[in-house]
Amino acid sequence: MASMGGSSGGGPVGAGGASRGPTPASATAKFPFPQNRQSANCVYPTGYRNEDVQAIYDKWKADLVTSDGAGGFRRVKRPAEPGLEVNSTVSEGIAYGMMIAVYMNDQPLFDDLWKYSLAHSWNGTILMNWYISSSGDLGSNPSGLGAATDADEDMAWALVMADKQWGGQGSLSKSYLDSAKQLLNDIWANEIHEGKLPKNGSSWGDWNSLNISYFAPAYYRVFAKVTGKAEWGTDVVKCVYDTIQSNLTSGNGNQSNGLVPAFSNSTGGDAQVAPGQSPLKHNYQYDSCRTPFRIGLDACLFNDSQAKAYVDKTSAFFSGIGAANVKDGYDLSGTPQPEFPDKYMGRSAAFIGPAAVGAMHSSQYQSFVDDAWNLLKPNNLWCGGQYYDESWTMLSMLMLSGNFLDYTVETPK
Repeated sequence: MASMGGSSGGGPVGAGGASRGPTPASATAKFPFPQNRQSANCVYPTGYRNEDVQAIYDKWKADLVTSDGAGGFRRVKRPAEPGLEVNSTVSEGIAYGMMIAVYMNDQPLFDDLWKYSLAHSWNGTILMNWYISSSGDLGSNPSGLGAATDADEDMAWALVMADKQWGGQGSLSKSYLDSAKQLLNDIWANEIHEGKLPKNGSSWGDWNSLNISYFAPAYYRVFAKVTGKAEWGTDVVKCVYDTIQSNLTSGNGNQSNGLVPAFSNSTGGDAQVAPGQSPLKHNYQYDSCRTPFRIGLDACLFNDSQAKAYVDKTSAFFSGIGAANVKDGYDLSGTPQPEFPDKYMGRSAAFIGPAAVGAMHSSQYQSFVDDAWNLLKPNNLWCGGQYYDESWTMLSMLMLSGNFLDYTVETPK
């Protein structure tokens, strides 16, 4: 793995005279924001500014973090997204908030979000029920019972990073590291199918129904180190790349563009559903769009050849369209199928930001990465809803600015 200490270790000056990190360690944090540790494996926006990231964090927190209905803690709310109750919370949002908080060095928020998650745990585990109403009750219509694998993986990653960022346990009842290990044990027992396939959640998912956007191979390499369970970094990593490859088929028309379906089976066909249920979406949509981010992490952090081969497909596709022209939905062959074409010029940060992160793996896509950064920084690409798109604006800009890091291999400055 290449060093992440990278080209900005001397604190170069960015656009408009804005300085770049890494910020020295303090008495309370090993990696205070900003760090700007650029990987030798990836390129970064030419004019990125820490001030832009900080401004978006401040707005994200003001817009979406609330103590209302949080039982004395705090939660990330969904102000007006379709499908669920207004101002409700999903476990995915708590996970996004925990990742954002650890990289922005906001320990009080991190602790509150994790304690909220623990207050809504599932079935004797510390996996969080996936959907909670604005009042703090289990969500209904649909039921919020059961855990979602993507959220649990993101929380586990955040807890591992919290151990390296702050150490100890903060205001929690046990240490960040012990919490991470317990959560990873629960994920393995309830959300990893046959010792290798990440399921959709604690209660569903197998070879006939899976969600590729939940696959996070960079995480699994770190989870193997944290738990001592080598299968995370071998069997699970191999399974997710094999499954991605098996979903890129001539029948789907996505062999060259990398546009994976939202829900599918292990060979790229429609996901199996129960009799009488509607088919699950089989296009590139608001789940699928996260895939270049998750695989892009493996390219930047671990220089993985399979990761680079995959994101080269998505990067060629999206850069050919141009960042400003990326729509919020495509069929698998690449024909636009925008979900909300009449909102925010049809632009969604959840599509543009992760596409840019995927494109970081090669200097060939420098102009696309630059254009995407400039589109993201006004924080107004909310076609898919404020909570989701504002969160993906923040997560993408953390990665694009060299601040979404694997602290387990970093040395504080």
